[in-house]
Formats: sequence, structure tokens, C-alpha cells
Amino acid sequence: MKAPRGTQDLLPGVTEKWQYVEEKLKDLSRRFHYQEIRTPIFEHTELFQRGGVGDTTDIVQKEMYTFLDKGDRSITLRPEGGTASVVRSFVEHKLFGAPNQPTKLFYIGPMFRYERPQQGRMRQFVQYGVEALGSADPAIDAEVISLAMSVYQTLGLRSLKLVINSLGGIRKVARAIDKHL
Repeated sequence: MKAPRGTQDLLPGVTEKWQYVEEKLKDLSRRFHYQEIRTPIFEHTELFQRGGVGDTTDIVQKEMYTFLDKGDRSITLRPEGGTASVVRSFVEHKLFGAPNQPTKLFYIGPMFRYERPQQGRMRQFVQYGVEALGSADPAIDAEVISLAMSVYQTLGLRSLKLVINSLGGIRKVARAIDKHL
């Protein structure tokens, strides 16, 4: 027996490296006041068809692990990105009503994509992400960029160059970034 195609076992010696990275991600997220959220590993398929993923993308049309459960309901393993599940949870649990907004959440967990496995692209993989919900202030975008740069630096990446493009309001974006960097 072998692991299914496009998956891998993380053995001792490797799992410690994963744990190190995960702890750094959690620590930095908390320093930026993001709280961990854990959503189900599968959701109703319509969440991804109607949600942020969109039903015309390759992810929805070709790359999702979708199946019918015993109740004949269409279920999908979380595809790339946790945004749809996080937003569903945010709305379902009325987190928008919390007194302190924006609601800042992070996740680390397995995601799935059905595609021909390639070098460095597995069918099951782990993804980290952050969501800041409940604010239209561009400063939150600058904060997320700052968090990302902090992650890269903490994990030892050097000679980084941050290039930002904007379709409008570049002065406003630049002021917000200056405030957070």
C-alpha cells in the first residue's frame, strides 16, 4: 500500500520543521491581534460555487474534491484558500456584531485540489491565511502586508523587495503603509 497520489506522509524529522513554522505563524498572527479560527475540512459545495471562489473559475470547475454524502448532499473538501469558510463562519456566528471590529482571524490547515500532481504541488497541502473582516480602512491592507513581510523575515528570508501596485488612491495606500511599517 502507498499513500494516495498527490499526498505525502510527514515523517519524524520533517514534522518538527512543520511545527516550527506553524508556531512562528501563530505567534506572529497573535502579535498582530489575529485570532485562530478552525473551520470544517469539508463544506457544502454551494459555498464555493456561490462564495468568493466563483463558479466559473478553474478551481470550481476542475480542481475541487466534490462528492455526494450518504444523505445525497454535495460536499466539497476545502479547496485553495480558507476565505469562503471563514466568511461563512463569520456570518453564521454573527461575529460582525462583536464590539471590536474588524474581526481579525487566521487559519492553518489542510486544503485539497484535484489536479495532476506536479513538482511542489500536492493534492493535499497546508495553507496559512489571514482574514480581516468588518473594515473598509486601507490601513488593514497595510497591516496584512506588514504581517506577511514579518512572516518572511521571521522565517529567515532575506533580500526581500516589496512592490505594491494600486488601481487608485496610491497616496492613501502609501500613507497607510507608512503608518504600519
